[in-house]
Amino acid sequence: MTRYLLAGGGTAGHVNPLLAVADRIVVREPDAVILVLGTAEGLESRLVPARGYELLVVPRLPFPRRPNLEILLFPSRFAHLVAQIRGLVREHRIDVVVGFGGYVSAPAYLAARREKVAIAIHEANARPGMANRLGARLTRFVGTAFRSVRLPHARFVGMPLRQEIESLDRPIVRREALAFFGLSPARPTLLVTGGSQGAKHVNETVYAAAATIIGAGWQILHITGERSELPPTELANYVIIPYCDRMDLALAAADLAVARAGAATVSEFSALGVPAVYVPLAIGNGEQQHNARDVVAAGGALIVENAIFTPQWILDRLVPLLEDRALIAGMAARTLSVGVLDGADRMVDLVGDALASTVGLST
Repeated sequence: MTRYLLAGGGTAGHVNPLLAVADRIVVREPDAVILVLGTAEGLESRLVPARGYELLVVPRLPFPRRPNLEILLFPSRFAHLVAQIRGLVREHRIDVVVGFGGYVSAPAYLAARREKVAIAIHEANARPGMANRLGARLTRFVGTAFRSVRLPHARFVGMPLRQEIESLDRPIVRREALAFFGLSPARPTLLVTGGSQGAKHVNETVYAAAATIIGAGWQILHITGERSELPPTELANYVIIPYCDRMDLALAAADLAVARAGAATVSEFSALGVPAVYVPLAIGNGEQQHNARDVVAAGGALIVENAIFTPQWILDRLVPLLEDRALIAGMAARTLSVGVLDGADRMVDLVGDALASTVGLST
């Protein structure tokens, strides 16, 4: 019986692949013990227990970005956190630590190294964060969601996907999907989404240009995010919803998408062959721009800067694309050449390799 400690959290970008890997481990090893290391403030505090896994909570300790008192206190606090996690590793007899980035991953990697426990890493973004840059120097077992990621020992495994996405057969489900959203089977569908929180600029731009898009013979499924304040519309062939708990059906309905370039979004679209126009949000270390790089290079997507994405851009650039169905079909095929559906299996295989590397070693 193998005992796993999965470390990561804070955002859906860390928690969702973590849960996908946990679920796949359970399928392969029903007797495995899976514990998750996270914080009380992160999204994991809700999602992990809801999925039935035990969450071990440690303090949230971000690295100070400015020279102040916090940066003077950080080394001792970090050392204490590493010691605390070492205690958890010993207490729960952990065999392998699997990190997904975020605040808890860096101290978890160091704790595992000092306890001589196997380490495996998954990096979801094309531009790695600080925790995984550190961790990649402590293990040879580093999985990445994108081929272009630069990390020591990087191995492309793809993104571990939710089961409903991994098993989705878009052509078979398409008719059901169109009916679910009240869409017409006679028109191709443009899916617009800014992620769970929405994207104000993308929302407002598409809303302003909706008549132009519909005039090109398309219909729009627009997932605005729950915080959106877009007014209702009387336009036919324009479906606006604030939240979608059936993204599998939304993806089955889509012929083309306009979206932010979060790692999960790009990975899901690529795995399912949904061509896209990506409008990256300039946040963090600019990872969204990089997340779309591989699929754009393959010809499966376009990328447009947030400031340039305007109703005029839609008229000048998007509408000609919408009117070229053969080009969109070609983009869909090239998108599939980049994505993978079996990222969860590939990552669990990598974790198995990490475990195997410790067989016979003294702990």
